[in-house]
Amino acid sequence: MDTEDAAIACIKNMREQHWDATHNVYAYIIKDGPTRFSDDGEPGGTAGMPTLQVLQREELFDVCCVVTRYFGGILLGAGGLVRAYARSAKLAVDAAGKSCKRVWDVLYLPVPYSWYERVKPEVAAFGGVIRETQFGADVELEVLTPQGRTQDFLARITDLSAGTLEGLITGQEYRAFPVEG
Repeated sequence: MDTEDAAIACIKNMREQHWDATHNVYAYIIKDGPTRFSDDGEPGGTAGMPTLQVLQREELFDVCCVVTRYFGGILLGAGGLVRAYARSAKLAVDAAGKSCKRVWDVLYLPVPYSWYERVKPEVAAFGGVIRETQFGADVELEVLTPQGRTQDFLARITDLSAGTLEGLITGQEYRAFPVEG
């Protein structure tokens, strides 16, 4: 989600889905936009801010996190609420995973079978992703490389193969891909 309207729609959806919950605490960060949070009736600073701080520590943006709490009869106290909301937000971030949105160059890269295993680590070394692999007379790869690293990648492939391998830029895409860590 990359707009405040999308974040608000997400929060509204969670509130409708969990209409009987005691609290639907949220935090969101929009790149080059607003950063907001709500304690949703919890004591000030015990819910929304800890949730937001998790998103900030993880260096996330274009993200919305809603933590839903049903009161179970046990008072947690301010410190307990802070820990509960921060832990819940961290569990949600870890479960959802992280992705990186950027402009990618789309490459067509045909390689002989003998080069296939040597090319795969080179793609990864330049931050690229092999999106599609077709096995025919040669191995035909559709590779996505981060814009700005494509020319260096193509030069490396040409150099590595003594000029026998050549990739072709076929387009560009703006999309997200999962990242590790």
